Amino acid sequence: MCMEKEFDYTVVDEILAKYPPNELSTIAILQDIQEHYHYLPEEVFARVSKAIGVGEARLYGVATFYENFSLEPKGKYIIRCCDGTACHVRGSQPILDRLQRELGLSDNKHTTDDLLFTLETVSCLGACGLAPVMTVNGKVYPAMTPATALEVLEGIRAEIAAEEVAE
Repeated sequence: MCMEKEFDYTVVDEILAKYPPNELSTIAILQDIQEHYHYLPEEVFARVSKAIGVGEARLYGVATFYENFSLEPKGKYIIRCCDGTACHVRGSQPILDRLQRELGLSDNKHTTDDLLFTLETVSCLGACGLAPVMTVNGKVYPAMTPATALEVLEGIRAEIAAEEVAE
């Protein structure tokens, strides 16, 4: 008989303890949970609902309304490739294509199996003068090319390898 691992609510309970138990805390609580898990696990909705007195459907509504929330696991490194007008005209699509190939991702698969990388396309990062732009966990990389995007990726992989050696 295969038993699924029970969800550990320790972190969720610590987050809930930081906020008043009411609807006004909804977004802050969901943001903190997502920051920890890199997405909003399905298991947390019932716990949060009960703790703050907001229906699960309402919580799902908030989580699906705001683009920054994700119900699917995301990688440790979130790469956002801008495809707004300025970035697109200056060549963001070849950058996105190169990153997808390198990471084994597609338009339907955005996160690597090892949960290290998530690649997202965004409409605008607000840095049109630096186009084409990508970010990794919020750090802005301007004037990208497919080659420089690959260099950034290789740098992250080198950091990961160094961390593993240090452990």
